Amino acid sequence: MTVSGPGTPEPRSPVPGASSAEQLRKEGNELFKCGDYEGALTAYTQALSLGATPQDQAILHRNRAACHLKLEDYNKAESEASKAIEKDGGDVKALYRRSQALEKLGRLDQAVLDLKRCVSLEPKNKVFQESLRSIGGQIQEKVRYMSSTDAKVEQMFQILLDPKEKGTEKKQKASQNLVVLAREDAGAEKIFRSNGVQLLQQLLDTGETDLMLAALRTLVGICSEHQSRTVATLSVLGTRRVVSILGVENQAVSLAACHLLQVMVDALKEGVKKGFRGKEGAIIVDPARELKVLISNLLELLTEVGVSGQGRDNALTLLIKMVPRKSPKDPNNSLTLWVIDQGLKKILEVGGSLQDTAGELTVTANSRMSASILLSKLFDDLKCDAERENFHRLCENYIRSWFEGQGLAGKLRAIQTVSCLLQGPCDAGNRALELSGVMESVIALCASEQEEEQLVAVEALIHAAGKAKRASFITANGVSLLKDLYKSSEKDSIRIRALVGLCKLGSAGGTDFSMKQFAAGSTLKLAKQCRKWLCNDQIDAGTRRWAVEGLAYLTFDADVKEEFVEDEAALKALFQLSRSEERSVLFAVASALVNCTNSYDYEEPDPKMVELAKYAKQHVPEQHPKDKPSFVRARVKKLLAAGVVSAMTCMVKTESPVLTNSCRELLSRVFLALVEEVEDRGTVVAQGGGKALLPLALEGTDVGQTKAAQALAKLTITSNPEMTFPGERIYEVVRPLVSLLHLNCSGLQNFEALMALTNLAGISERLRQKILKEKAVPMIEGYMFEEHEMIRRAATECMCNLAMSKEVQDLFEAQGNDRLKLLVLYSGEEDELLRRAAAGGLAMLTSMRPSLCSRIPQVTTHWLEILQALLLSPNQELQHRGTVVVLNMVEASKEIASTLMESEVLEILSVLAKGEESPVSRVAAACLGKAVEYRLIQPNRDGE
Repeated sequence: MTVSGPGTPEPRSPVPGASSAEQLRKEGNELFKCGDYEGALTAYTQALSLGATPQDQAILHRNRAACHLKLEDYNKAESEASKAIEKDGGDVKALYRRSQALEKLGRLDQAVLDLKRCVSLEPKNKVFQESLRSIGGQIQEKVRYMSSTDAKVEQMFQILLDPKEKGTEKKQKASQNLVVLAREDAGAEKIFRSNGVQLLQQLLDTGETDLMLAALRTLVGICSEHQSRTVATLSVLGTRRVVSILGVENQAVSLAACHLLQVMVDALKEGVKKGFRGKEGAIIVDPARELKVLISNLLELLTEVGVSGQGRDNALTLLIKMVPRKSPKDPNNSLTLWVIDQGLKKILEVGGSLQDTAGELTVTANSRMSASILLSKLFDDLKCDAERENFHRLCENYIRSWFEGQGLAGKLRAIQTVSCLLQGPCDAGNRALELSGVMESVIALCASEQEEEQLVAVEALIHAAGKAKRASFITANGVSLLKDLYKSSEKDSIRIRALVGLCKLGSAGGTDFSMKQFAAGSTLKLAKQCRKWLCNDQIDAGTRRWAVEGLAYLTFDADVKEEFVEDEAALKALFQLSRSEERSVLFAVASALVNCTNSYDYEEPDPKMVELAKYAKQHVPEQHPKDKPSFVRARVKKLLAAGVVSAMTCMVKTESPVLTNSCRELLSRVFLALVEEVEDRGTVVAQGGGKALLPLALEGTDVGQTKAAQALAKLTITSNPEMTFPGERIYEVVRPLVSLLHLNCSGLQNFEALMALTNLAGISERLRQKILKEKAVPMIEGYMFEEHEMIRRAATECMCNLAMSKEVQDLFEAQGNDRLKLLVLYSGEEDELLRRAAAGGLAMLTSMRPSLCSRIPQVTTHWLEILQALLLSPNQELQHRGTVVVLNMVEASKEIASTLMESEVLEILSVLAKGEESPVSRVAAACLGKAVEYRLIQPNRDGE
């Protein structure tokens, strides 16, 4: 019935065999007193299904309302209380419970009506009188608040715009109140209609950080999910003005402007999607036009002098989110084509900028990487060769314009632009490398005496080394050059980059142990130097990043991995760097962790194919001896002890464009490796791994989402889901788990998803409803027919826990299906665990839906022998489930009871009833008692 791990409470199941609605109601009351509200809810639900009288139904519905109030599900509480009132209009308890639910839902006017009715029915009840006074006070307060909002808005702006109040606590409080008011739609509308946008413009014009932040955050509330207010705001403030705020030096103001623009874009895109209808259509002339104006201004900002580096990064981030299509299924990529035509050169200008150089644009350490990511996303969004050819042509023309006739400064910019393309759309980068003189200039500038020139050339050489077309040329010509630079340069910035180039070339064989480019021990020496630089906190983060790049390549070698995980200082430095402002290090950190945990895709070669390859004198890849599972497990333990999970959790939280889908996939792979061993899962959960896996499972590449979902499944199986995913987060787990039920996933992934869903389905009705909403039931049913016994069993267990839901019971009760037949047949299978799951489901369904009892003899001729086998089973749990099914059938119909008592079932029940006191003997005795009541059998002389 359930899958549990250490410390996991057994998922609750209804008490099969309860004989009457009254008995179940009492059981529910006891469970409620003990604080088991889910259990009480289940008992009341069973009682309702047993055909209670209208008065009893009213009591059960109001009891269910009390459970939902305790579980803080106020919508269901209101619904259940309303059902009780329908049955009995004078049910004062139901009226009071509905008023409590309505109050929590904010529907105070309706809550008052129910309380007034309660007071009229019980005038002396002090609880009702006090509740009525309390809600009356709340309503008056709300009326006073709404009537005074206009005055408050005016007062807040007066305080904020009064120069005498500069820096006062009064001004700070007014700005906070304005932001809070704008978060509610009614408040945002009040501000908007009180000439708010013009007044907020005055706040922006003050140039004071606090006032600008208050204005921007208030504008977020005004524009959020509201197209007409967004366009009106842009009209008053001017699109150019709003975008220009991105470029200010103050990071907090720039980020606030970035958030506002994102909210505006979302509102405009919604307008484009919906078309122009109703009131909104009368105000918005063309949301698509407004969107283009906004994007055009962002592109202009990229190359404006005086714009801060942070502002450029924020503009690039917005363009990455706004421009490319969200899905290839969307046929319209016109926005991408327009941006390429209008702004590709501007993006390349940021990508080709030289940091901290006079006369250049101000850029941060992350700007060029952000430009590379935007270029890559634009290129990937193109649909045909003609579009891609246009992209190549524009890039090549831009590079030529700098390379030819612009002197050394032009050549450096051209080479830097090629590096930017190699890190983004590498096809365009490869084409740029082929341009006449580019590669030769890179090689020549590597020998320059100027550090800035060497840096640009060496970085270009490193990025080119990973590209297939140029790798052989660089291996032949670049190794000696890089070695000379590494040995002779006095500057760490040059040496560390030369070292990375050597690392990259030295790892050309990947994980193939037999294809090493350098002599034995060379990679270990290179890795030792990388670790030394990584641990040197006197070196700036931008330079230390290159040490991580080197390790990302060198950790293909298992000897390097082993030494790396033993070096606690290096691991600590790696994790600290991953949390720093140097976001471009994320991919390298994730790559190194994937290598250390061997979480890349690796398939054992078929021995026959290996022999065939040897015979044909083909190369056969070899795995390093230290990449065997025992070594990998030991490395995982060391990484966990060093705090890898908390570092990765911080990486997942970053909002930088550097956290690409590819980077997300790498992190998902590492997480899956970390939770492979059951004993490690507690550590992962304790350090926040469960929370970090959710966004990875919902966004990224298909492979990455699947890996993250599988890691979630492993955690859900062996740890208490309510502790691993507290609060509302537990409901977010369902969708990733259901995604693992698709046929393109492996059998192991299907099995783990089913086990995880079994645990969730046993926790609460709300979770079962979430599983149903994700359309998982047909897939689970499909796996009940799976050939693999473990998958078949897991699917059956999951279906039996879901059978606690009314919707699933309806499916079993519907005419013309074989669901019940399958459960009956599985109750007679040889696999004991499958029998236990099926018999449990059968016991539950026959308890909740007595109509199914009469159908059991119809589904198969073997039904009687299957029941007898359950009753005779040496396993007490199977015996108990068998006796419960028999009791339900006996209680459902005298005719079925007669058939059972005429068979060997009577003799078996007699023996079981005389056995030691146990749940089995009690249920068996209840069966015989019912048969006596029907006069099918006679009690013996002792009255037994």
